[in-house]
Amino acid sequence: MAVKKKSTISKKSIVKKKSSKPKTSSLKNVNASKSNSLNLELPHPEKVEAWGMNASSISSVFRPTSEKEIIDIFNYANAKSKTIAMRGGGCSYGDAAINTNGIVMDLSNFNKIQSFDEKTGIIRAQSGVTIKQLWEFGIERGFWPPVVSGTMYPTLGGALSMNIHGKNNFAVGTIGEHVKEFTFLTASGKLLTCSPKKNSDLYYSAISGFGMLGCFLEVSLKMKPIHAGKMRVWPVLTKNFQEMFDYFEAEYQHADYLVGWIDAFGSGKALGRGQIHKSVHLEPGEDKDYPDNCKLENQNLPTRLFGIIPKSWMWILMKPFSFPLGMRLINYAKYLSGYLSHNKPYLQGHAEYAFLLDYVPNWKLMYKPGYMIQYQIFIPKENAKSAFEEVFQLCQKRKIVTWLAVFKKHRQDPFLLTHAVDGYSMAMDFPVSNKTRSKVWEMSYEMDEIVLKYGGRFYFAKDATLRPGMADRFFPKSNIAKFRTLKKKYDPKEILQTDLYRRIFKN
Repeated sequence: MAVKKKSTISKKSIVKKKSSKPKTSSLKNVNASKSNSLNLELPHPEKVEAWGMNASSISSVFRPTSEKEIIDIFNYANAKSKTIAMRGGGCSYGDAAINTNGIVMDLSNFNKIQSFDEKTGIIRAQSGVTIKQLWEFGIERGFWPPVVSGTMYPTLGGALSMNIHGKNNFAVGTIGEHVKEFTFLTASGKLLTCSPKKNSDLYYSAISGFGMLGCFLEVSLKMKPIHAGKMRVWPVLTKNFQEMFDYFEAEYQHADYLVGWIDAFGSGKALGRGQIHKSVHLEPGEDKDYPDNCKLENQNLPTRLFGIIPKSWMWILMKPFSFPLGMRLINYAKYLSGYLSHNKPYLQGHAEYAFLLDYVPNWKLMYKPGYMIQYQIFIPKENAKSAFEEVFQLCQKRKIVTWLAVFKKHRQDPFLLTHAVDGYSMAMDFPVSNKTRSKVWEMSYEMDEIVLKYGGRFYFAKDATLRPGMADRFFPKSNIAKFRTLKKKYDPKEILQTDLYRRIFKN
C-alpha cells in the first residue's frame, strides 16, 4: 500500500522489529484505572545484561506495548517507591540500562511507525522503533535516517536518551538535532509535548538525559532524502596520527561521512597508523541501478562471507586470535592489506557502510569467557592529537592495548549533557576477564586524567568505569546544576535510576 502524504501509516506498511522477546505485555490490568494500576504484578525476575557483558542484574522486566501501560508502570513505581531503568535495544556497552534490585522497562515492543510525510521527510514513530526499522521503512521511499550508529539495533528512545552520533557528526550533528518534536512522559506523570520552542528546557535536557527525566513516547524525526542505493567510498591508508588528522582536516568539507580505523599496536613513528574510509552520496542520476538497488533484498547485509561461510560462524573463526599476540597479527594484517586498496574508490550500499558492527553477528562472543568494555573519549581538536598519543602510549606501557580503535570527527551541539566537542573522538574496545579487571579499571582511571587534562568528555552510552564525581569534572558546573534541578522537578521521588546513574551521580 502506498504511503499517503501527511497520513497515518497503514498496518501493512509498518516495518515491525523482529525480536525473540515476548510480544505480549508482562502487565496485568492494562485497562485499569490509575488506582488499579497500583496493583500491578511484578513479572518473574530475569537476567538483564549489558551489551559488553560487563554488568548484569536480575530484575523484573515490564514490556509495555502502549502509552497506557507505560503510565501504569510509572504510577506503580511512584506509589510503591520502586526504581525503574528504561531499556530499548540493550546496545549500551555498560550499565546504562541495568537496575540492580529494581525494575527494568523494556520498550522494544512499543514500536509502531505512526505516520510519514513524503514532502517533508518527517516520520512519527513510537520510541521503541529501531534504527533498523527506520532505514528499512525509508530506503525504498528514497529516505535514510539522518544519523545512525554503528549498529542498527538501538531504539529511537535510547538513541535520543544518549543523543547518538554517527560517522557524519562533523557535518550534521547528533540525532537530537533532527528531532522536530516529541511527546514525553515525565517520571512524575506529566505528559508533555516538547520541541525547540515548546518546553524547550526539557527538549534540550531529555535528549542527552540518559533516561533520567522521563520516557519518550512518540518522536517526530526528519529523515534525509537519498538519490542512490550506493555511496562512493575512498579507503585511504595513513601511517600515523599526524597523517590521519591531516586527512580529516583537509577532506571533511568534501565528505558526507568519515571514519578512521587505527592499529593500536603501532608504536614510535607508526603510532596511530590506520585506514580512513571517506564516503560521499551520489548525485541524482549518477546511480544507474537506482531505485532497484534500494529494495531491501539489495540493501540488507549479506549473511555469508564470500557467499560461502555463514557470518554467524565468523566469531568462532576469530576466537583462536582473541589474545594480545593474535590481535596484534590481525591488526597488522589489516593495515598491510590497506596498501592494496589505497585511494581506490568503490561503490557500497548504505547499510554495508553504516552498520559495520552488525557485519559479523555476535562478534562480541569472541571475548568470552571474559567480557569487554568500550572506552570512548572526545577531545577538542587543538588537543586531540596529543591526548590520543598519550592514551595509546599508556596502553602500550600497561600492556593492555585496545583490540579495536575507531576515530571520528565531531562538532558541538546544544544539548545539556552532550558528549560532543568541536574535535575528535576515539572509541577503544578492551578485553576484560575477572583476572585483569582491576588492571583495566586502574588504567581507565589513568586515561580519565589524561582526558580531563586536555579538556575532554566521556559518553554514557559506552561507559563502564567512570567514578563518582567525574561528571562534575567534565561537564560545566551550570549544566550539572541544571540537570539536578530538572531531575528534582520531573522526578521528585527519583524513580528513574540505573546502575550508571547511581555510580556517577549518587555515590
